[in-house]
Amino acid sequence: MFDGSRKRVVCMWFPRLACERILRSRPIEAPFALTLNHKNADRIYCLTPAAEALRLHRGMSLADARAFCPSLVSHPAEPDLDDRFLSCLRRWATRYCPWVGRDGLDGLVLDVSGSTHLFGGEEAMLADMRGRFERAGLTLRLGLADTRGAAWALAHFREGRIAPRETRERLADLPVEALRLDAEVVVRLQRLGLRRIGDLLATARAPLSRRFGPELILRLDQLLGECPEAISPEADPPHFAVRLSFPEPIGLFEDVMASTERLLAPLCDKLTLHEKGARRLRLTLRRVDQRGQQVELPLAAAMRDPARILPLFSRGVSETEAGFGIDQIRLEATLVEPLPVQQAGTMASQASPDRLDDLITRIGTRIGLENVQRFLPADSHIPERGFIIASAAYSDPESGWSCLRPRPLRLFRPEPIAARGMHPPARFKWRRMPMTTVNASGPERIAPEWWLDDDSWRSGLRDYWKVETREGRRLWLFNTPQDPGWFVQGEFA
Repeated sequence: MFDGSRKRVVCMWFPRLACERILRSRPIEAPFALTLNHKNADRIYCLTPAAEALRLHRGMSLADARAFCPSLVSHPAEPDLDDRFLSCLRRWATRYCPWVGRDGLDGLVLDVSGSTHLFGGEEAMLADMRGRFERAGLTLRLGLADTRGAAWALAHFREGRIAPRETRERLADLPVEALRLDAEVVVRLQRLGLRRIGDLLATARAPLSRRFGPELILRLDQLLGECPEAISPEADPPHFAVRLSFPEPIGLFEDVMASTERLLAPLCDKLTLHEKGARRLRLTLRRVDQRGQQVELPLAAAMRDPARILPLFSRGVSETEAGFGIDQIRLEATLVEPLPVQQAGTMASQASPDRLDDLITRIGTRIGLENVQRFLPADSHIPERGFIIASAAYSDPESGWSCLRPRPLRLFRPEPIAARGMHPPARFKWRRMPMTTVNASGPERIAPEWWLDDDSWRSGLRDYWKVETREGRRLWLFNTPQDPGWFVQGEFA
């Protein structure tokens, strides 16, 4: 029977976390490895037991690995997705205890003091952990001891648990790598013949401290519990949702809007506290018959002003049916973006972007935000590629279009005209209308972008002219000297 007053720590180590995260959804029977670019070379980051059996190891270059194993299947590692996956595992592990923290890039540490009896004891709890992760397709190694250092050593070098006050005796035969030391310090200790933890415990501390620094002594004290080592659980991300229950059902439009206004105030206060702004809101109306209706509100810009957001809900709320009444309303910001606090200004023009965003939001609720679009300049000297069309809600307007030469307001596909020579014709017909040239300025030579395959530019260079006609038309003509011909492509206002 263990002493319940002693601290008990569990260390979870996932030695193949990165590989198994991918293989859970896409199983591969062949030897598999993940690679990461390090010092201008792709090196093995994580690998499966089948790849290890072929003498592959972490840090090995991918070229050498393929020489040993031509059938190796490799994939680039995604550390950011591995980090998110480990965060999900950390939240799941809180079912065993509330104090769960990370331990490096592939491990978790749990303070299970006082919670093991809820699972039938320590052995039963460890068995439950192994079984659940085995069914999830994850390799898990566990260590349970009085200290975090001892639990880490067990998980990485001898899976299991040790009883309280037995750390010194049970871990004395483990290698010095179990102390979580730097590789350089481990090599220096091995050169002196200090290969086991027991060798260090039997050596005077003063010479060890002078030769290897205070880190070695600190790790020894943390292993034995003579120096405390905290477990810092990660704070859960903020959840931006509020709800309101009614003692009597409501159904009038004015009552729903008034309740939404009450919910917007605390929600926006929470968004302000975390310097966030809502890009998508969801209003859920639960009726007395337990059926729910949702009002989705996509916003053209990140907002947290209740006065601006409330009128935008009016159209969606008016289309809902209250039935026999609504007894609960829930408001949630399903998509948020950073929105730092800004100093309030005194210029009236500062309100114009807000009014534009509100207008885009109102139109977007009817036809969809993705259908409200704007033109943005593009980095290309080709006239028809000098702009792009982007969603107005997910792009910022440009302050101005920089162009060395004027461009026509109307731009269309090149339309051929009957003309010859290198200069604009004195008379020509365009769209069955006779034109007489009064003034012509140019040429502006534009070369095709050779790195792009564009059929319309296969004729080669173009010499553009701005032509003013007696009929009042101001046209944009171009000549193709490499494949003689004249075309009209635009018209100035």
